[in-house]
Order: sequence, then structure tokens, then C-alpha cells
Amino acid sequence: MDISLWDITPGQFAALAAAAMLVGFSKTAVSGANTISLAVFAAVLPARASTGVLLPILIAGDVLAVLTYRRHAHWPTLWRLFPAVAAGVVVGTVFLVWADDSVMRTSIGAILLLMASVTIARRRASARAEPEEDGDSRGSSLKAPSYGVLGGFTTMVANAGGPVMSMYLLSAGFRKLGFLGTSAWFFLIVNATKVPFSVGLGLIDAHSLLLDAALVLFVVPGAVLGRYAVGRINQRLFEQLVIGATVLGGLQLLLR
Repeated sequence: MDISLWDITPGQFAALAAAAMLVGFSKTAVSGANTISLAVFAAVLPARASTGVLLPILIAGDVLAVLTYRRHAHWPTLWRLFPAVAAGVVVGTVFLVWADDSVMRTSIGAILLLMASVTIARRRASARAEPEEDGDSRGSSLKAPSYGVLGGFTTMVANAGGPVMSMYLLSAGFRKLGFLGTSAWFFLIVNATKVPFSVGLGLIDAHSLLLDAALVLFVVPGAVLGRYAVGRINQRLFEQLVIGATVLGGLQLLLR
């Protein structure tokens, strides 16, 4: 960890606080929007250090999301994903050992744009007359390994697994509440599992946790705002916002 709370200027702290609030909003309203938070943290902090600071913030958001949507999770989908995600986390850990900041940003940005493109193409090719039941998409079990590995890799390398999993859940036909409940449990479990890896890589230490302690309270108002907003967002707009946030996050990483 190369930076501590005492090295942050008031303007930088305000940017990080706004990004932490957006984490809370994304966890309870528009999953994938926290790619903007990822970009803000990477802009204010060194890219590698930013992943260690952001992880506890994300876990706080995950806890709030689970408390809000825990009854809407589709566990068969989660069990299909976890083995592939575990493999992706291991690959991501190895990647972090040698990759520099530039390689990390370019790789993750390219993956996010690829996932958004694939999802848009599939949705246009197979426009459904009626929505499917959550998790019953015929191809969901076949797509789980590829999306799971990519999700595990991107979440380990840059805390950017949200957009990949968002694309998977949208392509599997999830409706709004099922989407939010399933992703809430998924990321709480996966992000908690990443903590020992991040500590071992030196991404989380006393300095990063001190900065987290100052930022984590900003997650709560974001989550409350997201819970208020989600009931006022229709399904079509919800899907467009998720895909749009994914594309924006990918472009930010590539162009920074």
C-alpha cells in the first residue's frame, strides 16, 4: 500500500467519498454502476493500491444489499457459478503478481466492453415475447463457466466483476429483484473470499483499512438512495442502465 488517509487532499477525499456513496447505490439499484467508483479510486490512488482500499467498501455495500434483497436470490445459479469463479480468482491472483497498472486497466476495460457487446448482440438476436423465470434461461448453465471465470478474474484483479456478472444475469433472463438478490449474495461471498488473497498480496494493510474506516459510512446513504430509486425504475430502463454503466466503466479504464 503506497498511500494513507493522511496523504489524501480534501478534494481527493471528497471524490473517494462520492465514489463510496455510488458503491452503495449500485449495490441496491444499478449493479455495474460501481465501475465508475472503480475508475475514481484508480484515478485518485495508485491502481494496485486502489483495489485494496475499494474491497472493504464493496463488502460493506454487499452486506447492505443482502439485508435488502436476501429473499430474492436464485441459489441454483449461484452454485453453478462458484466453481468457475474460484478458478478465475486464482488466475487473477497469479496475474496480479506480475501485471503493472497499465496492463490491469487495459485488460479489464477490454473485457467489460466485450461482455457488454456480447450481451447486446444476444438480446437483439433473441428478443423474447415473454420474460423467462429467473435463472431458467436454457443457456445459463452453459454460459456459467465462461462468465464465472471472467467474473472471478476481473473481481480479483480490479474489483470489476460486477459488470461481467451483470451481463451474465441479464443474458440469463433475470428480472430486477431476482437480479439484485442473486448478485448481492454472489458478491458478498466472493468479495469476502478475496480478502486473504488481497492481504497476502499486500493490497490490504493498516493504512488502507484506516482510509476505509473514513469512507465506509458514505456507503450507507448511497444504499438507502438506491433502495428508494429501484422501485421507480422499470425493467427496460434498469437493463439499459446496467449495460450503459458497464460500457462507461470499460471506456474509462481503457482511455485513462
